[in-house]
Amino acid sequence: MLRSVTTGLVVCVAVLAAASVFGVLHERRSGRVRVRGRDEGRRIGAAELGGELGGRATLVQFSSAFCAPCRATRRVLGEVAGMVPGVAHVEIDAEDRLDLVRELEILKTPTVLVLDADGRVVRRATGQPRKADVIAALGEAVRAG
Repeated sequence: MLRSVTTGLVVCVAVLAAASVFGVLHERRSGRVRVRGRDEGRRIGAAELGGELGGRATLVQFSSAFCAPCRATRRVLGEVAGMVPGVAHVEIDAEDRLDLVRELEILKTPTVLVLDADGRVVRRATGQPRKADVIAALGEAVRAG
């Protein structure tokens, strides 16, 4: 009896530890603006976006109707686009553009793509990005363009 209780306790502790590690890693990655290999060299034009590209860079946001972080992301990207001349913010409803979502491998909302002036994907963020990270990614997009 004592052996089965001890075994159950060890299994419970192991599951809690694994869940904690997963939670910490997920939280650390969410909202980070990073380069992904599959985006390298990928260009997105105004016709695909359904909106004009910015003269210097474009912030493309994939959202869904019931996504609470999408509203906060919309506000952050709108503020940044308003601060930096030549930067456009285009929001795409993921449910309406499933073809583009599949093509770009958008797995969750919000997802933000930072495009340079030529429409090349320079950075990608999944989850709500921090304003400072968006501004840093824009700096890279402007240099790349």
